[in-house]
Amino acid sequence: MDLSFGPEYEVFREEVRTFLKHNGDKSPRAGNLRGQEALDWQKLLIENGYAARTIPQQYGGFGAEPNIIQSRIIAEEFSNAKVNAGLGGQGISMLVPTLLEMGTEEQKQKFIRPTIAGEMIWCQGYSEPGAGSDLASLSTAAALDGDEWVVNGQKIWTSTAHLADWIFCLVRTEPEAPKHKGISFLLFEMDTPGIEIRPLVDMTGVANFNETFFTDVRVPKHQIVGERGQGWQVANAILGHERDTLAPSNTAQMRINSLIDLMQSETLDGVPLAEHPVYRDRLMQIQGRVMAMRFNELRVLSSRLNKSQDASIARMITKLQGTELRHDLEGLAIDVMGEIGLSYEDNPHLRGAGSWQREYMYFLGLIIGGGTSQIQKNIISERGLDMPREPKIEKAR
Repeated sequence: MDLSFGPEYEVFREEVRTFLKHNGDKSPRAGNLRGQEALDWQKLLIENGYAARTIPQQYGGFGAEPNIIQSRIIAEEFSNAKVNAGLGGQGISMLVPTLLEMGTEEQKQKFIRPTIAGEMIWCQGYSEPGAGSDLASLSTAAALDGDEWVVNGQKIWTSTAHLADWIFCLVRTEPEAPKHKGISFLLFEMDTPGIEIRPLVDMTGVANFNETFFTDVRVPKHQIVGERGQGWQVANAILGHERDTLAPSNTAQMRINSLIDLMQSETLDGVPLAEHPVYRDRLMQIQGRVMAMRFNELRVLSSRLNKSQDASIARMITKLQGTELRHDLEGLAIDVMGEIGLSYEDNPHLRGAGSWQREYMYFLGLIIGGGTSQIQKNIISERGLDMPREPKIEKAR
């Protein structure tokens, strides 16, 4: 089976490889969201069309015409070269495409350029203690007072809130409306008076999430995306972008390339683990799943080019399969390292600076985040396979 994209695109692939050959050493290997090395690398990628490729130039992007195959080739080559593909995060991956679809011109001009450059970091105000999988049950309220919204309530699992400059936040503005129709989508700064952030340290030992409290937080009236009471449509657009980016196959391919290197260097009784039948069998199973993910993404790609193709189920399984695959992949690496795999912090024998252990624990969280695997399976069965809906338990009278 020939899965190449044709001569025209192979020329483009060589252009990408040439760029990586001459510039790959400038890629940051690690660092915080605002490290100068990361910002410089992001700027170089945008200038050459390898980040923010289709974002219009007036908003700070490269301004290329959308070309799904070229974007796919870029992702593949960066993955194969084990080179950082640029900044991501909730602002770049989720908010920017949503603003391009639904934002006002003023919002596009104000937010997109600094966000894609890595100068403006965002967090997401969605989940609440009583509204997780049933997000539309959220109770954080915003009441209009003159030209300002006054926000009161609480969010939880707010990723990067302790680092963020701004938040995109779901609030209830129409308390008497049906729960899906009374929600609005606000943007406001995280240093606004009345915001309190309480970091939540997870099993990685890092505060990846936070509790966020709002007490009489005043937000300018115009900082709303979409119409008042129509925030659920904006939220669904955001969630679609989120689930597509949580565990892409090109990143999984990069990790499995690193796993193969690890298995060739780690030994058991003097023999590389890559030659041990049990471990080699587990590696091949993971490789098969990564290949299946890549072909599934090609199916989705094909459906975007050929609108007559239905790839709805292929899209539905992306988040479910991707996050569970990454958790299993990182787990195999931990097993390969033996007793060293049980180490984590402050150990001179760590492999990959502890990334295998950190990613293993982190992806256990992502199996829950963005819609739990159980919820994803319900969606696939009910909406994709047209199976009977899960019975609802009647509330006690």
